[in-house]
Amino acid sequence: MNTPRCPRRVGILTGGGDCPGLNAVIRAVTQSLLRQCGAEVIGIEDGFAGLLCEPPRARRLDWDSVSGILLLGGTILGSSNRANPLASQAATALALANVRRLGLDALVVIGGDGSMTIAHALAQQGLAIVGVPKTIDNDLYGCERSFGFDTAVATVTEALERIQTTAHSHRRVMIVETMGRWAGWIALEAGLAGAADAILLPELDYDLPTLARHCQARLLRERYSVICIGEGAKARGGSATLQAATWPVAEPAAAPSAPLRLGGVAHLLCQQLQPLMQAEVRATVLGHVQRGGSPTPFDRVLATLYGNQAAQLLLQGHFGRMVTLSGGQLGHIALAEVAQQQRTVPPGHPLLQAAQQIGVCLGQAEPGQTLFYA
Repeated sequence: MNTPRCPRRVGILTGGGDCPGLNAVIRAVTQSLLRQCGAEVIGIEDGFAGLLCEPPRARRLDWDSVSGILLLGGTILGSSNRANPLASQAATALALANVRRLGLDALVVIGGDGSMTIAHALAQQGLAIVGVPKTIDNDLYGCERSFGFDTAVATVTEALERIQTTAHSHRRVMIVETMGRWAGWIALEAGLAGAADAILLPELDYDLPTLARHCQARLLRERYSVICIGEGAKARGGSATLQAATWPVAEPAAAPSAPLRLGGVAHLLCQQLQPLMQAEVRATVLGHVQRGGSPTPFDRVLATLYGNQAAQLLLQGHFGRMVTLSGGQLGHIALAEVAQQQRTVPPGHPLLQAAQQIGVCLGQAEPGQTLFYA
């Protein structure tokens, strides 16, 4: 019988954008390791930025320091989506040197696809790493549900409900833009939950005349129409809508060039749709409100399960792996399989089929189709 490996000193960091449920993971990893093997847990501050300065920014996490944080949004450790240990050989060397300086036997990285790509590269340099999937976008490859997604969907759903009342009052077409990058999961689930009349996704280029006809028909019946659109969506033959990336505060070893930053497609669609409609068209971009606030009970539980599972992988010596959920079961997958991959809404997904069958417009022109409404 193999005796579980007991790491003496474990680091933990939260990389990328903030997300409801991060503190729940920090709490679960810390308490699980303290209770099961008495390991010392070190919180790295501000994501990978904490490993890219001298001295490294870190603090000890004990039972008291993580008590009472389950309900809190954001992350008590801080995060960064700019600092990149892979930006140069010097940055990589500094990050690894600081891991040694802190005396870490292993590192838990909580993050999205960018953080998992960095984690994989550092693991190849010999660092013992376990990844925990984090993104409101739900787009991490190999994981069917990431914590933070349920909270984001709940936030967008509430916004859609509120938008409907003002849209009805003023006889308007209202467009609500969600986050999600190149994946349409937030727009799709929140659009269905919030009774949007049209749902436009990055995976399905929308046909403007088809969308206009659908909204006009809805106006004649119900006085208003609500469109839920993912930030990466685009018209057929068009391109994604980008906003300029501005980084006012320099961080050590930042990426050599700013990543593409999506946003503003709702305003573009508003301009495209207005000439075709017999009603006023307005746009609302929800933005970072989708990332904020306390996590839903579902996300609190999921994040706790992920954090505890990460601790078990550490205890069992399973490094270079990321915690996953597949078929409703906890598991783990090699970081190499996750790095530089994305999970998008596949064609024929049951949610897409259900949306079409109940009359939600996905912006797709279907020759010869006749729409029947109750």
